[in-house]
Amino acid sequence: MSKRMVRLGAVALVVLGVALLASPRSMVFGGLLVVAGGALAWLQVRDGQLVTRYRQAVENLGSDQAEVRIDGLHALEQIAKEAARSRVLVDDTIGDFLRERSPWPTDQPPGQAGASPDVEKALAILLGRPGAAVDLSHVDLRGADLGKRELAGAVARRSNLAGARLFGTCLDRCVLDATDLTQADLRGASLREASLRVAHLEGADLRAADLTDADLRGADMRAVNLDKAVLTGARVNRGTLWPPDFTPARVSASLFSD
Repeated sequence: MSKRMVRLGAVALVVLGVALLASPRSMVFGGLLVVAGGALAWLQVRDGQLVTRYRQAVENLGSDQAEVRIDGLHALEQIAKEAARSRVLVDDTIGDFLRERSPWPTDQPPGQAGASPDVEKALAILLGRPGAAVDLSHVDLRGADLGKRELAGAVARRSNLAGARLFGTCLDRCVLDATDLTQADLRGASLREASLRVAHLEGADLRAADLTDADLRGADMRAVNLDKAVLTGARVNRGTLWPPDFTPARVSASLFSD
């Protein structure tokens, strides 16, 4: 496909996005289309139909009908499988979709959280492909079941993972700064070199978790179960809050304090 055609596809997305921005009901997703249009300008593809399919998929994501949104997600999944160079764009689009459909902070009353079928599908696509560019920042994932998944390097700043099931999950090098992990099940999770700065971990279960070289500066670890956890090389400061009975000798810890 010529660069001219790629630019035309990008312009079409931007124009559609601007049109949606005129409607308060579609304002957020209109912004997503504008961003997607800018990203598409840099996407080099061989199949002229790929841009059209991508544009249609993104339009479907803005539908009021859940089944249409799921169709759009299926289309994006197929595009990522067919065109390796489109994968980062697809991953970013799905991440933006999650931030719109399941945002954090949210006005939803306490106790009313629960992933809708389209959100569950988006998560399944994003987390089911090895090497995906996973950015779940500002997403409401309360109570999500992410146990035993490979999420190394994922970014989830200021997200809500309260009560999430992360048993045995690989979270190495993840960025979880200011994320709510209260009451989360992190038993046996690997958090090597993870950044948990100012994270909320009150009541989280970190038994046998590996926090080697993790950044815990400002993290609230009160009431956390650290039995058999490993904290060797973890970075802490005066803002790090520990359980009342915590001593480094009780876990494998050689802490580095600022």
